[in-house]
Amino acid sequence: MRYILSIGILYFVLCSCDHVENPYPPTVSIDLDTTLYPGLWSDYQNNEWPIFDENSNTERNVIIEDFTGHKCVFCPAAADLAHQLHIENPTRVFTAGIHAGPDGIGDFQSVSPPDYPTDFTNPQGVEIGQYFGENDGGFPGNPRGTVNRFNNGTIFQSPAQWTSMTDEIISSNDLKVNIQAKLNYYEATKGAFLHVEADPLFEDVTENLAIMVYLLEDSLVGDQKMADNSHNTSYVHRDIHRGNLNNETFGRPITSENLINDKYLINYSFTVPDQLDGTYNPANMHLLICAFNQTTWEIYQVIKQKIQ
Repeated sequence: MRYILSIGILYFVLCSCDHVENPYPPTVSIDLDTTLYPGLWSDYQNNEWPIFDENSNTERNVIIEDFTGHKCVFCPAAADLAHQLHIENPTRVFTAGIHAGPDGIGDFQSVSPPDYPTDFTNPQGVEIGQYFGENDGGFPGNPRGTVNRFNNGTIFQSPAQWTSMTDEIISSNDLKVNIQAKLNYYEATKGAFLHVEADPLFEDVTENLAIMVYLLEDSLVGDQKMADNSHNTSYVHRDIHRGNLNNETFGRPITSENLINDKYLINYSFTVPDQLDGTYNPANMHLLICAFNQTTWEIYQVIKQKIQ
């Protein structure tokens, strides 16, 4: 039986006619840290809680989860390939560099001062690596990755398969779920509120549907072992997975409690986290929001949301 995090459920009701301009705020906010809003929470509900327009998107996007390590000599080439696929399809293909192996933290991800002092791992990435190291076809090692977590005998594929699988998903364009999101960030508290609308286009995809949100750092210059075993101190790490919102490693199931006017609304609050040696720059971070099947793991849709 798959492990699904136990979470609180957001309850939604239509507000009274005094708030018709903003019909969706929850009457209770047990899952939201309302102190991250620098003002009265009622003002946020009345004035800043977003209203979604009809989602006219017709395209299915792709996420490549690149499982990597800063001491993995073959990983830079894989990362370059994933980034090139994004460059060729900047609005359709997104990447997440997850520093984890099938044992979670292995030799490729371990910190080794003074040459490799940076810890790129996080608990959710490690847990994902460990889970797939033992399940769903296995995760043999780095570099490996998933392409919309499509199961082609195994969910994890070698980089040699990434291009053809990405091209196939883009060309077939089998869009089953539409998602859109809006985010409000407040510099005073380093807090943000993310609002996601999921719109299943077919009734059969509603069952086992879940949402997962990755927090990523756009880029960071750091140490990397290269293919010739050299130590590159100026390597550009891209789209670094820094964790999942609400620590939800395996996502958040969508239930009838999230249903408002035939769409599913899911809300998050979070702070931009601190680095060990400072503070992340919100302008250098983004979210990848995924709608997926929590039984097969297939990712139906992914969108990118900048924080600032």
